[in-house]
Amino acid sequence: MDRKTLIFGHKNPDTDSVTSAISFSYLKNSLGENTEPYILGEISKETEFVLHSFQIDKPVLLENVRTQIRDLNYDKIATFKSKDSILDAYNFMTENRVRTLPIIFENNKFAGLITMKDIAMSLIKEDQRKLHSCYTNVLNGLEGHAVSRHKEHIDGNILVTAFHLNTIEKLHLLTEDSIVIVGDRDEVIKAAIEKGVALIVITGESWLSDDLLEEAMNKKVNIIRTKMDTYSTSKLIYLTNYASNIMIDQDILFFRENEYLDECKEVIRKSGHSKFPIVDEEGYYLGILGRSHIISPKKKRVILVDHNEYAQSADGIEQAEILEIVDHHKIGDISTNIPIGFRNLPVGSTNTIIYQMYKENQIKIPHPIAGIMISGIISDTLLLKSPTTTKKDVQAVEELTELLGMDLQDYAMEMFRKGTDITGLDVHEVFFNDYKEFSLEGMRVGVAQVFTLNIESVKEKTSEYLNIIEETNAQKGQFATLLIVTDIIRQGSYLFYNENRKNILEASFNKKMEQGTFIEECVSRKKQIIPALIEGIRNSK
Repeated sequence: MDRKTLIFGHKNPDTDSVTSAISFSYLKNSLGENTEPYILGEISKETEFVLHSFQIDKPVLLENVRTQIRDLNYDKIATFKSKDSILDAYNFMTENRVRTLPIIFENNKFAGLITMKDIAMSLIKEDQRKLHSCYTNVLNGLEGHAVSRHKEHIDGNILVTAFHLNTIEKLHLLTEDSIVIVGDRDEVIKAAIEKGVALIVITGESWLSDDLLEEAMNKKVNIIRTKMDTYSTSKLIYLTNYASNIMIDQDILFFRENEYLDECKEVIRKSGHSKFPIVDEEGYYLGILGRSHIISPKKKRVILVDHNEYAQSADGIEQAEILEIVDHHKIGDISTNIPIGFRNLPVGSTNTIIYQMYKENQIKIPHPIAGIMISGIISDTLLLKSPTTTKKDVQAVEELTELLGMDLQDYAMEMFRKGTDITGLDVHEVFFNDYKEFSLEGMRVGVAQVFTLNIESVKEKTSEYLNIIEETNAQKGQFATLLIVTDIIRQGSYLFYNENRKNILEASFNKKMEQGTFIEECVSRKKQIIPALIEGIRNSK
């Protein structure tokens, strides 16, 4: 299946933004694509009510869409366990033309690395008389036959029995940790068994008498028989050591999959290494990152709904691959390097556009999806009373209402009551619940909008809201910052603003302004507030 595409609306998500992400994701998945809806901020009480009403889970919160290590097409090189042999590692690297091999512990967590250079240097520098391995590694490495098998772990010193037995005994060469390499010399084999050595390797497939075999069994002495001669066996047995004996496990530069590429690039550039292990948050190995992988990284694939401006989108959106945009706002500043699907219509809700796309693709709308879609439309159009409402919105609501078989008026009033209840919220939560930034005539303007059925709950805290307006205006370096409190019943809005822009608002609405002035038949930020502000700014220049 293709990589997952992320679908999300704007920051400070409203009901239309959240539900359009969910409904569009369902449509895309029904058409065979792999998408998932997300949110860029905590949802409102209204949206929470809508999702609960139709038993749909809240989308996952997306912090940003910056390119992460996990997005890169790094190499999924097969791993070797730390208890696999050096010889197995060498053979794999040779056959697959791999020069760096990741090693993992038995629990699959990353342990270290082995390179061809490490293997070569170990043959030069390491004491090749030492063997720290297991019976299985030696058996497989020497292509042997198991004659007597008791202890799996083997740890000792390799002894090639070139001396006569009396010399071996005189020099006390046989010990319990000896790994004895011997040919058809029964007297040496017998002495080794009696000593209880760690392992006897009989070369040239020499025969072992029944008496010696029985004695080895009784003494629980490991014996392997190989067709190799003594020279080949002594040369090869060192490579049956555990890979962990020579792996690099200190000062390894590795990256976790959730780290951001722009934060890792400089570290990679300054490093003298060319390969970097990738692990997950628990330390489990995932793959190997090479320098070539960061030259043209894969970006997160995203679809934007209900917005098309950088300031309103996810952090790091400039690093993402935008595949499609579905929106009903003015054309913003987001640009792409290649043509994309861009559906922008002058309707009251993004869900209205998506509803049309369901019809175009002849996709049946399930009851829960229909429910959240109609909720998004009546939220953005204030139950079709907003000046942004079009015939397409009305038609969509009528058809969805019939599909749902619901009392639209009762449901809408309950939704608005839940959504406008600011009980228990502090002024910051109310102000930033639906706050958006715009670039108007080259000026940065912030506009927060609150819908309420009880204007007194806002007016009694006017001084606190004015403080937030002034603070936000200063902190963000904005030309103007407004709070629009919309009364759904009266179909108008109360305006609060930074005091030094009073003249702009008077020019915008052709009315003498005071804090909290009511503007009749003004409920739409997009179609009434923003155009009026643009005109006011123009006239003041």
